[in-house]
Amino acid sequence: MKGKKDYNYFEAFVDLSKFSLKSAEILNKTLREFDIKKLEEKIREMHNIEHSADIAKHDMLNRLVKEFLPPIEREDITSLSQKIDDVTDAIEDVLMGIDIFNVQSIRPEILKFTEMIVDCCKSMDVALAEFQNFKKSKRLHSEVVEINRLEEEGDALYISGVRNLYKTTKDPIELMVWTEIFRRLEKCCDACEDVANDIENIVMKNS
Repeated sequence: MKGKKDYNYFEAFVDLSKFSLKSAEILNKTLREFDIKKLEEKIREMHNIEHSADIAKHDMLNRLVKEFLPPIEREDITSLSQKIDDVTDAIEDVLMGIDIFNVQSIRPEILKFTEMIVDCCKSMDVALAEFQNFKKSKRLHSEVVEINRLEEEGDALYISGVRNLYKTTKDPIELMVWTEIFRRLEKCCDACEDVANDIENIVMKNS
C-alpha cells in the first residue's frame, strides 16, 4: 500500500482500472469455456476482484478527505473513481445474471460482446495510464475516442443481438433471460464510456 506522502491519485485510478480489466478477462474466459460446474468458483473469483476494487476505492476516498491539496478537484477524483468502480460492478452483474437465470449454454453472439468489453477495458486502462500526463500525452485523446467507438459498437451488438434473439426464439423465458443479459452487457460498454467522458471533462477543466 502506498504511504501517505507518496500516494498518487493518478496511479490509483490505474490500479482501479486493472480490477475492471481483470473482471472483463474472467467474464470472457468463463463464457468462452462455459462449464456450469465451474460457474460458482468463477463467481467467487469475480466477487473477490470486485471487493478488492471497493477497498481500493474507499482507501482513495479516505485519503482524499485528509488531502490538503489534491492534484485535481476533489469532486473529480470522487466521480472518476466511482465511475471506474461502476465498470467492475457492471461486469460482475453479467456473470451474476448468467447464474441467477440458470443459463445452461452461451449464445455465440455473446462472445463477441465479451471480447469487445475486454478491448474497452484495455483502452480505458491505457487512457488512465496516460491521464497523469494529460497536458503532454499524445495518446490520451485517441484512447478516449476508441472507447467511444467501442461503446457505439456495443450498441450495434446489442441491437443486432436482441433482434436476432426475437427472430429465432419463441420461448418467453429464454427471451426474457437473454434480453436482460444483453442489457447488462451493453451497460458495461456504457460504464466504460462514462469513464472516458469523465476523463475528457477533467482534462478540459484543467487545460
